[in-house]
Amino acid sequence: MAFVITEPCQQEKAGECTTVCPVDCIEEGKDQFYIDPDVCIDCGACVAVCPVDAIEEEYDLTPDQEVYLEKAEAFFADK
Repeated sequence: MAFVITEPCQQEKAGECTTVCPVDCIEEGKDQFYIDPDVCIDCGACVAVCPVDAIEEEYDLTPDQEVYLEKAEAFFADK
């Protein structure tokens, strides 16, 4: 399981999550930050510091939020 950054990040892009991630799996994209689902260790450190509550557990995503997991997977597939 991994965490996923959702829609509120698009308006904020604060970036605190990148500084607390112990495995450096969060990168900035054009429109928001993304968590690499293959590297994330599910520690939750990013969740605690996100000022807009944009980070959700993969299995807690609503059907409308599934697109953000797909966007993250596509973002890291291109790397």
